[in-house]
Amino acid sequence: MVRHRHACIVLLLAGLDLSACGGEPGDAALTERPGGSGPVVGTVRGEPRTFNHLLAGENESVLVSRLTQAGLVRINRTTDEVEPWLAEGWTSAADGMTHTLTLRSGVTFADGEPFTSADVLFTFEALYDEAVGSVLADSLRFDGLPIAVEAPDEQTVVVHFPVPYSPGVRVLDSLPMLPRHKLEPALRDGTLREAWGVTTRPSELTGMGPFVLESYVPGQRLVFTRNPAYWRHDDAGVQLPYLDRITLEIVGDQSAEILRLQTGEVDFISGNVRAEDFVAVSRAVSDGTVQLHNLGVDVNADFLFFNLRPEAMEDDPRRAWLQHRDWRLAVSHAVDRTAFANTVYLGLAQPVYGPITPGNQTWFYPDLPAFDHDLEQANVLLTGLGLTDRDGDGVREDPSGVPVRFALLTQQGNSSRERAAQVLQADLAQLGIGVDVVPIEFGALIERVTSMNFDAAYFGFLASDTDPAGNLDFWLSSGSFHFWNPNQPTPATEWEARIDQLASQQLRVADMDRRLELFDEIQTIVAENQPLLHFAARRLSVATSGRMANVEPSVMRPHILWNADTLAVTGPE
Repeated sequence: MVRHRHACIVLLLAGLDLSACGGEPGDAALTERPGGSGPVVGTVRGEPRTFNHLLAGENESVLVSRLTQAGLVRINRTTDEVEPWLAEGWTSAADGMTHTLTLRSGVTFADGEPFTSADVLFTFEALYDEAVGSVLADSLRFDGLPIAVEAPDEQTVVVHFPVPYSPGVRVLDSLPMLPRHKLEPALRDGTLREAWGVTTRPSELTGMGPFVLESYVPGQRLVFTRNPAYWRHDDAGVQLPYLDRITLEIVGDQSAEILRLQTGEVDFISGNVRAEDFVAVSRAVSDGTVQLHNLGVDVNADFLFFNLRPEAMEDDPRRAWLQHRDWRLAVSHAVDRTAFANTVYLGLAQPVYGPITPGNQTWFYPDLPAFDHDLEQANVLLTGLGLTDRDGDGVREDPSGVPVRFALLTQQGNSSRERAAQVLQADLAQLGIGVDVVPIEFGALIERVTSMNFDAAYFGFLASDTDPAGNLDFWLSSGSFHFWNPNQPTPATEWEARIDQLASQQLRVADMDRRLELFDEIQTIVAENQPLLHFAARRLSVATSGRMANVEPSVMRPHILWNADTLAVTGPE
């Protein structure tokens, strides 16, 4: 299989100066200059749970941070390359462990306070503070050790990785710089975890992103206005952002969301265009009111997973079969992935067998073990677990006579996830397995999953980077996003211990081909053990109104707003 390296990563490993890698932010080419800036209205499908990015794990909270805050570097979501951001450039040692970043001069937070290296030191201190318990910390620890940071002067920061780390400063894209002058008192008195909650007055928030949060009305909308202190300019010297205002309407129902786009009430939707909406959207495209952007196969695929925390079995020892590998393999064999793609996504998807989809062209491994549709083999596996139909009523029972049944949580209002749960329910019924589908609101779903209060769940994981090194909190057994059994003090299984070893090894390897080989083995182990069961990856399309300009949609979230500072509108407001 032919693999392609990212040029910026290769140069970084060579210890070269990357200050111009991907171009200076202010030099970004614009597809169209706005004749006048104006407001736009978009949608989000849920509520933010926090305005504190250290604690932000779900899409809406991360999106607020992307609009209002900024990091030292940025991954360009269309080129996948690392760009200078709050750091105007950096040099890297040949060992891949030490990087010296030069901060931009004259940058201030939205409230006018200067940004210096002291804010960088503070951000890393807060990141690793145990009392804060940041969801980002796991992805920024290496072999369990944090990044060490020092500041020789106000404009210079030196970061020391504890081990050779091949992607280099790329990983810093996920970490926005926090205002020391605002948040240090909360860190010192141990209340930073409670700071910047969703009830915080917007005037108390500040960042260096292109927008500031003006207001938040729960259940209705988030309103952002231009940050007058924003540091970026276009190549004509015009201060960014172009837009005066972005309003994000909270629309949990996908049918209502698409209707608002068709009628011109909103300029973009935050998620994908559903397969069932393509005909209606195509009509709007033909009359020029809507632009449809086809992005190919999604890099994220929804999945089924079971609660594999040992304590779950202790609470109900009759459910030991839920944690058995053969159970997961039987479920995988029960599902016809082609039929699943056709039913759930109306054919606009392709079967997959692991977490990395063909949309991630660099890291996708096409030769994974495939547990294809095979009801006979599924029956053999279930019988081997002692799960048989003992009384002839069409329902399997375990050795103690308890019917084989489990509750499946999924996201209420997400039509593809609700359809997927129904397909799984029907497929498993053919094997005598009862599935109680429980659609619940997304916030409640996240709460149930993070507290490990569930049998099984079907939803998705939004990777923060195409490079798996940026999602160690997912792959490592100690990670907080290791969904099936997170935060393990030691690996619970031999195969998870092996993944931990391989993940640590591939981070240290400078040769990209070798990194790919090691990660292919990780993907193979995951496919063989099926802690996550993937069935199909949709073909991703996003839509905007016809008046939006400079749209560069990305297969990574946020699809539209990743480059919010250069978005513009044309025609009458």
